[in-house]
This record gives sequence, structure tokens and C-alpha cells, in this order.
Amino acid sequence: MSSSADQDFLAGVRVVDFTQFEAGPSCTEALAWLGAEVVKVENPKTGDPGRRLQPGKPDDDPYYFQTFNANKKSITVNLKDPQGLALVKDMLRKADITIENMAPGTIERLGLGYEEVKKLNPGIIFCQVKGFGEGSPFETNLAFDMIAQAMGGPISVTGEKGRQPVKPGLSFGDTGTGMTMAITILAALRKREKTGEGCRLQVAMQDAMMHYMRTNFSIQAATGKPPVRDSTHSGGGSNAPSGLFPCAPGGANDYVWIMTSRGNPEHWSRLCKVMGKEDLIEDPRFVTPAARAKNQDELDAMIAAWTKQRTKHEAMAQVGGAGIPAGAVLDTKELADDPSFDKRGIMQVIPHKTHPAKMPGWPVRINGKPPTVKASPGLGEHTAEVLTGWLGLNAGEVEKLKANKVVGN
Repeated sequence: MSSSADQDFLAGVRVVDFTQFEAGPSCTEALAWLGAEVVKVENPKTGDPGRRLQPGKPDDDPYYFQTFNANKKSITVNLKDPQGLALVKDMLRKADITIENMAPGTIERLGLGYEEVKKLNPGIIFCQVKGFGEGSPFETNLAFDMIAQAMGGPISVTGEKGRQPVKPGLSFGDTGTGMTMAITILAALRKREKTGEGCRLQVAMQDAMMHYMRTNFSIQAATGKPPVRDSTHSGGGSNAPSGLFPCAPGGANDYVWIMTSRGNPEHWSRLCKVMGKEDLIEDPRFVTPAARAKNQDELDAMIAAWTKQRTKHEAMAQVGGAGIPAGAVLDTKELADDPSFDKRGIMQVIPHKTHPAKMPGWPVRINGKPPTVKASPGLGEHTAEVLTGWLGLNAGEVEKLKANKVVGN
């Protein structure tokens, strides 16, 4: 029995996709997994820069491109050719959604800005992902994931106490921003079903990062000061124990995160019992959350001495089994090799013609199964299919467009 299933929530929804790299493609990939027909409009020579395709060399569709463009279609069109631009405008007339994350001002220079597209299709949902928002002093600046994380706050709270900030290892700036747009698109579709009205949706990566900083803003509101980097600890420095503790045999990721919640005093007493240190439960140094935070270094040293005698999996099993939040630090290989993710369809193999590889799919299971991950498109693979299916062109007309280099081969 398959661990995944095709989804039809967005069946019949057409998306003209001008996105590239990761922030925009993450959004449109989510729509594709949920059943929308997503057509990437790509440059005939190199396509989405995420392909890392060099002119004159074969398209090797690297893993990076595949993992953000599964389940989509690709059409190659020369947007600088008047006939190519006309083809895309015809597609936009039939589209429900269009989305772009080009450099500021690019889509407008192509003649495909919101005001122009709205004239073609008043009901279209026109979406834009940029580094900085309209009205920002940095509105015309370029941005990638790490720029958004620097300017939106995450880097300021990541790293060791008293040392320079560190970029989080995840691409919150890109994929995190894409998810906020995807959710908003679904809401816009819902409204359009009722009113027929289209709209313009804009999200700035910097603004999205501030959304993910809400806990940090709450700490500032409570203390009057911006939260500082506190290495492996959490809770704004007022919650202990809560952090990473080293485990055997001492490898790069041999750590377990153990957290006792301020909202549940039982966590502390349970942890003491697990470690065989019931005498610490009523110890004046640790009897209250405030006392534990004050004596955090001494407390952490005692917990670390206990965890170092166990592997991260053993420590997690003992601590988590006692009803205390705990999690081993797992790297990508450990996650990829865990058969439970395959069994549940969370990890799937991209059935790609040249580079099949395992990747994380959409994490939401629908009636027990997540959407099936299908191959990312070859550059221009669906050009003829889209032109005939969307615009009603016949095979001869498509071949003529190819011969005139309006679309790619």
C-alpha cells in the first residue's frame, strides 16, 4: 500500500509561476502538492537559476532544483519577444494565480506588473515575494535567505552567549516566507469563490522573519530589553534547565535537548527522579524556577554529568519516557535513514529521470497520507502540453513558435 496519495484540493486551479531559487518556488510547490496545475515560465537558455544550468551544457536538474519544484510543469518562453510576451499574457487570462519573486522592478519592466495583469484578468490573485516591503528604505535592495534572517531578527538571537551572532541552519527566510504566502493564497481563493474578486498579495522576507520572532518580541515586552543570544538555552534566560546537554560517545551531534517547563513544576521533580537525585527536588538552590535560573551553570553541570553517561537516544528515552520534554539532536542522514518517515510518506523518493533522490514532502497528512511527490520538470518539458491545453494551439503552431525561437525546444 502506498504511503502517499495524489491530492485534489486545488484541482482545476491554474498557477503561472515566475518564481526562482527558493522563497517563491516553496510556495508554488505547496500549491502543486495540493493539486494545483503549476506552470513555471522559464528562460529558454538557462531556466530557473536554481537549476544551475550553464548555456551549452545539458540540464542536470540538481537536487536543489528538484526539491523546490516537484509536481510542477515547465514551459520555456522568450519574454523579450513580443510574441512570447503575448503567449504569457494569454496564459494569465486563464490563470487563477500568478506569483513572482524577481528582483525589484523586473516584472514591471517586462510589462507584467499588477496593473497590467489586472486588466487582462480582473479576478487573478497576483502574488509577489520580495526581500523588503513597499515603503521600506531598503525596498529596492536584493535579498536572499541569510539577508532576510539578518534584517528580520533571527540571527540576532542565534549563537553563543557573549559571542557573535550565528545564522540558523534552516532557510527560514526563504521557505518560511513562502509558507506565509501559500496560506494567504488559499484564503484569497476562498474569498474569490464567494465574490469573484482578485487581489494583490505581497510579502517581504524581512516582514515574514519578524512574524517568526513573536516569542522573542514577547520577551522584550516583558523585560524591556531585546533578548540576547543565550547559546543552547531557551526562555529568555528565565527557564532552567532548558538546553542542550552532551551525550556519549561525544560526536558532533551527540546532544539531547532537555526542557522543564515553567508551566509544569512536575517536570523538575520528574527529572530529579530520572537522574537518581531526588535530594535536589527541595534543594533551596533549585526549588523554584527563579532559583534554578539563578544557579543555572551549577545545575547544567550536574545534568551534563548524567547525560554524558548515555547516548542521546538513551537519554531521550529515559527523560522523555518520564513525561519530560526531550529530544535528541538528529542530523539529515539520521533522519533520511529512519524508516518510519518512509513508511508514513514524510520522506519520499523523487522519481526523477536522471537523479532520483529522497526528499521531505509536504508534512500534512490528508486522510492519513501526505501528497505524492512527483518529478520536478525538465526545462521546457511541458511547453507543448501547456500551449495546447491552456491556449488551444495545435501541433503545427507550437512547432512554428519553436522554429522562431519564441519558445524553447
